[in-house]
Amino acid sequence: MNRLFKASTSYHSQVESQLLTQAAWFLFFYAAAISLSPAARLHSWEVTYRWDHWVGYGVWLASASIIFHRLNHTLPDRDPFILPLIMTLCGWGLLEVWRLSAGFGVRQTIWLAVCLTTLFFLSARPIILDLLRRYKYLWLAGGLALTALTFFIGTYPGGSGPHLWLGLFGMYLQPSEPLKLLLIIYLAAYLADLRIQRLTFFQWLMPALIILAASLLILLAQRDLGTATIFILIFAFIVYLATGRRRVILICLLAIAAAGLMGYQLFDVIRVRVDAWINPWLDPSGRSYQIVQSIIAVASGGVFGRGPGLGSPGLIPVAQSDFIFAAISEETGLVGTIGLLTIISLLFTRGIKIALYASDTYRRNLAAGISIYLAIQSIFIVGGNLRLLPLSGVTLPFVSYGGSSLLTGFVAAWILLSISDQSEKRVTTTIRIKPYIISVALILTGVLAAALVNGWWSVFRSASLSGRVDNPRRSIAERYVRRGALVDRSGQPITMSMGTPGEFTREYLVPGLAATTGYSHPVYGLSGLEQAYDDYLRGVDGNPSLLIWSNQLLYGQPPTGLDIRLSIDSFIQKLTDQALSEKKGAAIVLNAQTGEILAISSQPGFDPNTLDENWLSWTTRVDSPLMNRVTQGSYPVGTAITPFVLSAQSMSIPFNTPPSRTSLDGFGCALPISENPSWSEALTAGCAGAVDDLLNHMPQNDMKEIYRLGGFFTLPDLPLPQAAPSSLQDLQRKDTLLGNSAGSATPLQMGLAAASISSGGTRPSPRIAMAVDTSAQGWVILPAGKGTQVYSAEGLKMALTLLKNEDTPTWSTTASVPTSEGQIHWFVGGTTPDWQGTSLAVAIVVENGTAESTQRLGRDLLNAIMMK
Repeated sequence: MNRLFKASTSYHSQVESQLLTQAAWFLFFYAAAISLSPAARLHSWEVTYRWDHWVGYGVWLASASIIFHRLNHTLPDRDPFILPLIMTLCGWGLLEVWRLSAGFGVRQTIWLAVCLTTLFFLSARPIILDLLRRYKYLWLAGGLALTALTFFIGTYPGGSGPHLWLGLFGMYLQPSEPLKLLLIIYLAAYLADLRIQRLTFFQWLMPALIILAASLLILLAQRDLGTATIFILIFAFIVYLATGRRRVILICLLAIAAAGLMGYQLFDVIRVRVDAWINPWLDPSGRSYQIVQSIIAVASGGVFGRGPGLGSPGLIPVAQSDFIFAAISEETGLVGTIGLLTIISLLFTRGIKIALYASDTYRRNLAAGISIYLAIQSIFIVGGNLRLLPLSGVTLPFVSYGGSSLLTGFVAAWILLSISDQSEKRVTTTIRIKPYIISVALILTGVLAAALVNGWWSVFRSASLSGRVDNPRRSIAERYVRRGALVDRSGQPITMSMGTPGEFTREYLVPGLAATTGYSHPVYGLSGLEQAYDDYLRGVDGNPSLLIWSNQLLYGQPPTGLDIRLSIDSFIQKLTDQALSEKKGAAIVLNAQTGEILAISSQPGFDPNTLDENWLSWTTRVDSPLMNRVTQGSYPVGTAITPFVLSAQSMSIPFNTPPSRTSLDGFGCALPISENPSWSEALTAGCAGAVDDLLNHMPQNDMKEIYRLGGFFTLPDLPLPQAAPSSLQDLQRKDTLLGNSAGSATPLQMGLAAASISSGGTRPSPRIAMAVDTSAQGWVILPAGKGTQVYSAEGLKMALTLLKNEDTPTWSTTASVPTSEGQIHWFVGGTTPDWQGTSLAVAIVVENGTAESTQRLGRDLLNAIMMK
């Protein structure tokens, strides 16, 4: 490298040589990292490596060496920092463009060669600066004419988009890019020439305003408000530096506000960008997709980045141009972007220094204008990527893909180099230093603001944004790193990732559990337990911090995911799914003592293996197969409240006297009963009249206490989406319970309440995730909630005596409740204390069929489980 940038004896040349050598080594290691990225991504050396971008690096290296030696002869006293800073930016951008798209990389490499050839040619002709000054009106008129041509023969290289380009033989020019530079040249020359005259402020300012208005009219008509805003700011700063009149900045800020308001009202593209800036989360997969994915990319990069070639910046539309800062941020992190912003700041400050030491007023205005243009445009594009500012659609100078922008940038660089080389010829003049200090402070404040917002997204919001279910980077990573499996209580897989690195796919082996276990899908995101325990399954929780950090640093990926053991018993789950087959409803089976969920079934269900084929139909079906009815289905309780009324034992009833037949006939029963039923028969059959008699012996407000003891006012501690619990207002009168069915509960709540009867009065905390298989400690038990003692032994005795089934050690009740869509049927039951096996509780709700079939289903399921 040192031989390529062999310096002359001058100090400037030696400094520039060292800086270019450091830039060359930086880009060499960056290119090497891109080449090795496939091995890092697949954790294997047996991969196809990337070599195509080395063409770009080779062209950059050769061109940088040639132009360095050329400038040593043509501009020996130039500023030694400008060329290294610019070459670092364009080299970094070139490699990132190659990394994103080889096709765009080839084009950008050709443009780089064209730009450096142009710089090579211009460097020996400093007289051109004076020609630009002399024919300032002609140059600006030509730029405006080219821009005006886009109204008639404008095109868009990508096919569909704003017609801001002129095309010829496959090459495209965006006239607004050179027009910025031509406007700076015009203003620099115009203001320098007018200093000689004795005109009033408004007299010599008016022609400039007319020219500027013409430029803005064209740009606004093209709906390119970003470029129009940059024009106004360039104008404001150049005039402010020349006159020291702060009112110019105020007037231009008002003009920007007016232009923005007008653009928002007239143009949909501007309205979309402003709305996406204000609140991108309203439509993250639609109109705000670009900015949301840009922010997520920055957040995914974190502090140190994913690594060159290891991120997924291609997910951002137009990443090689409008969002190249976000692409770099994802792969180099906050460290890389702070470095990039530092280079931009150094380029700006060196440009201002060149302006202060320029040989005349024209060159001073010109150098200051170019420096401000490069800095402001950088702030606009970076701010748009970070949601600091609305999206502007401009390019990041020297970094983004685009020949027009790159060529304009290198012509601007030539001007800075030429002016700095002539600084020794400076004519002593008085310079207003205060406007320069204020301008530098304002622009560097903008860069600092961008750095702070960058830190906010990449540090403080990194975890939350990276973990969003609409972040496709998660799914991409899971194709290369195995996601943890969900296994049943005996270790048999329920859901697992199968395949080889780079081709892992998620397989769902027990589709009947899909409503609970959920899915992990690159388009439709996460649901169920896949979402609740996503951090464990992705390996970002439960693994040693050093392992997680080292994997992110070396591979840009989390470590292998951890398996989670569930409380599900596959045999009981199969029995439950079969029991509910062809029905619409839900069922849950629990270990009444521990709260472990042994089976949980929601029908109709869905098969996550066919999400792609059936998503649209599933999301539009009336029977909602994607809903987990066990936790999200809120059903009226009706007479299913009977066991909990009895267990609360807040009344005294003469059970030796049978219930009133009149009362029984008045309300009806879920199941057929005999002519003179006992209390046990009537309550088991879900006779509302018998329950009404019970309620008549209660104090006025005890219904609320019964609901509280049953847990119907609270959400169970289970990490799944759940329906809102009943409220106190639902239970003002007992007839709302029996007639209007206002009091409601989920099957999960009903199952836990039933468990409190089978477990001796303690309502358990539900549990489905039992343990996680860590790399360091093996299976580690996950925390479990504590049960709540709710019923006394006396109340339980009453409930079990009246609801016990004669032929088995079980208790149960059946209920039918009218709804606006027809009747629903409950079966609630469990084992009794004399059962020697696992204490069980069951809650079943069926939205079709009959009460008799629901009772038969529940009893058969309970008996089958007990016979296991």
